[in-house]
Order: sequence, then C-alpha cells, then structure tokens
Amino acid sequence: MPEDWENGGFGLYIHWPFCQAKCPYCDFNSHVVAQIDQTAWAAAYVSEIDRVGAETEGRVLRSVFFGGGTPSLMDPGVVDAILTKVRATWPIANDLEVTLEANPTSVEAGRFAGYRDAGVNRVSMGIQALNDRDLKALGRLHSAADAMAAFDVARGVFDRVSFDLIYARQGQSVSDWQAELRQALSLAVDHLSLYQLTIEEGTAFGDRYAAGKLRGLPDDDVSADMYAATQEICAAAGLAGYEVSNHARPGFESVHNKIYWRYGDYAGIGPGAHGRLTLGGRRFATEAPKAPGAWLQQVNRLEHGELAREALDDEAQLSEFLLMGLRLTDGVDVRRFPELSNAKYMNKIKYLSEIDMLALDADVLRITPPGRPVLNAVLRALLDV
Repeated sequence: MPEDWENGGFGLYIHWPFCQAKCPYCDFNSHVVAQIDQTAWAAAYVSEIDRVGAETEGRVLRSVFFGGGTPSLMDPGVVDAILTKVRATWPIANDLEVTLEANPTSVEAGRFAGYRDAGVNRVSMGIQALNDRDLKALGRLHSAADAMAAFDVARGVFDRVSFDLIYARQGQSVSDWQAELRQALSLAVDHLSLYQLTIEEGTAFGDRYAAGKLRGLPDDDVSADMYAATQEICAAAGLAGYEVSNHARPGFESVHNKIYWRYGDYAGIGPGAHGRLTLGGRRFATEAPKAPGAWLQQVNRLEHGELAREALDDEAQLSEFLLMGLRLTDGVDVRRFPELSNAKYMNKIKYLSEIDMLALDADVLRITPPGRPVLNAVLRALLDV
C-alpha cells in the first residue's frame, strides 16, 4: 500500500540565505554579508543532497525549489553543481519543475541563461509593487522600471515566469490595487502570488507598528475589499485562484508548492530550511540551524546540516494536513485521515458547513468562497487552536 505522502509527491527545497539588503517586512531567514565563498556553499549543498538521497533512495523527485534569501545571487555554476547532483541521486519526473526565486536587482541575462542551461525551468520574481513610491516604502532596491526590464529578461529565457505582489500597503486604496493588478495581468504572466501585507514581530515594520509609526495601513474592511477584487479580476483574466494567495493559468500552477499543500514529503536543505520526510513508516519534521556560518560549519564538521528531528504524532499530522490542504481550492480528501470521521471533527465540519465556511462533498472537504478570506478563523474553529 502506498504511503500517504505519495498523495502529494516528493520535492526538494534549497535555501540560499543571502540578500543584498533586508526588507523591513521580511521575517524569512535572510542575511546580508560582504563576501560569499560560493565554492564552499556548493560543496555543502551537494554533501547534504548525498545524505538525504541515501534516506530517500528510489523516490521520484517532482520539483526543486531554490528559495531564500535571493537565490539569483548564486553563481550559475553552484546551481549547476546542485542540479547535476540531484539528477544523479533520484529518479526524476518527466515534468520536473525547477524554480529559482529572483529579485529584479540581481537579474542579468547571462546569469539567467546559465540557470536555464543548468536545468532551471521556472523563475519566481519578487517584484512586490509596480510603482516607485511603494517600492521605496517596502525597502526594495529596485524601481518599477527595473522590475519590468527584469521581467522581460526572464520572459526571454524561461517559458514559465511567476511574480509576487504585496497589497494592502501603506496609503493604498482599493482602486489603486485594482489598477496595479490589471497592469500586472497585462504582462502575459502565467502565475501570480498575491500577498496581503502582514506585520510580523521581529521585523523593522513590526517594530515601527508597535511604536505607532507605521501609518496609513488599510483597515480590515478595505483589505477584505482588496482580497475580493483580487479574486474577481484574476478570475476574469483566466488566472483563477487555486490557493488562497496564488493564481495561475490552467496547467501553470506551482508543482512545488502543491507538494506542500497536498501534504507530500519534501527535503529541506540549507540554513533554516524545514522539511517533512516519511521514513520507516513515521513522518518527521526536519529543521536546520538558521545562522549561515553555523550551518556551513556543521555540514563540514559533522557531515549533516540538521537539528534534531521531531517525529510527528497523528494529531500533529492531521493539523498540518488541514492547515495546508484547506488553502487549496481543490480541498482535501478526508479519507487520508480517518480521524476526521470522528464525532469531534464531524460536528465541527457540520456547523462550519451550515454557516457556509466549509463544504464536504464526496469525501472532499473544501473551504467555501465566503470562508477563504477568514481561513485562519475557520481553521482555529476546526482545530481548537
């Protein structure tokens, strides 16, 4: 009998921790340094692929995702070394998706051609806004013109290009966002990740917000109107929302992110990288040290770049399954977790269905359109968290 993770597939996440500057809203594990020994980093990634590959031998790899940080600061030779090792380690799906995140400031045509030649076939661009005022407020180093030039370069090299935008920004109105989104859709993009600005503790924006100095943020009602406008405008343009924050033309959905949302297995390699691996019939959460120097030193000294693994019990797995899977428009197959048929959950599902937050049909549990903007509240009600 197949293990449950096979319902989602198997992917590889590579974390490149370095950036040119730290954005004030960002709580990702990213660092600004003066010099990077790219040869040493390539060797460490290859060593880790060897280690994880021995534990997952024979699995068909469906995706590789270079995230960060700013992976477009990597030498193409580092990407080539990693992907050469990947192809020698696992059987590769015929339609393997290899995504690399890029910032407009680090986009060069020659570098992009090098990534393509190494095996990258999809680029995700962190554009975030299409006007210079808001880009400056977000701490971005690029201008709107830089973003468009970088997008043109990417489009000329790769068949699949996605980009990110942030809405509910300071001073932004619903009509501002509608105009910006229509401009983005006019660029013949096939995938958009559209995120509402969230203020995270431990970030520069978090500190400013706590001090009452982050002014002009839209209120909850305006943010909800922006979310509704996003769904309507993207759907009309043929990029339906297949996940809470992601929109794509049919066939251009992110394979890698769907592995997460469908609760598949993924190996996480690099500083601060998380993973989920099913080994010997048990599912483990993996995590790596966050500090780049500490991670690199540990790989070199101990020949592994992980902290202690955590075995996930049935309740933790069910919570993760619902937290991830209900983000998808397709929903989740409740047969994967028989515990969902218990009265504890069925009573909650029934109540949430009666108030049109959830829908259960033919063993598929979905969030409803009215439930999507308040997904976190629905999940809290379902999971008692």
